[in-house]
Amino acid sequence: MNWLILTLAGGFEVAWAIALKYSNGFRNPVAAVLCVVSMILSVWLLSIAMRTIPMGTAYAIWTGIGAVGSVAAGIVLFGEPAAALRLLSAALIVVGIFGLKLTAS
Repeated sequence: MNWLILTLAGGFEVAWAIALKYSNGFRNPVAAVLCVVSMILSVWLLSIAMRTIPMGTAYAIWTGIGAVGSVAAGIVLFGEPAAALRLLSAALIVVGIFGLKLTAS
């Protein structure tokens, strides 16, 4: 269950990054509120997951989900480049996430 919670925390990590972009420097109040709420939910869920998942593993996976999700969101929502090296780099983060999951005690 805590792995699902950690994944959800990573999803809120991506959500706050997207909302931060849409907030236009916190000039868009709706996006700014969504950003802050997503940040709080993300960290709160991470803290719940860390009750049973080792801190180093949980934090690395959480940031990895956020990083890869933000890259994907940037490509899909904001027209950021999908260059081969960029996608390969994101894929390496995914490999690292799976490696940490497999080696978690």
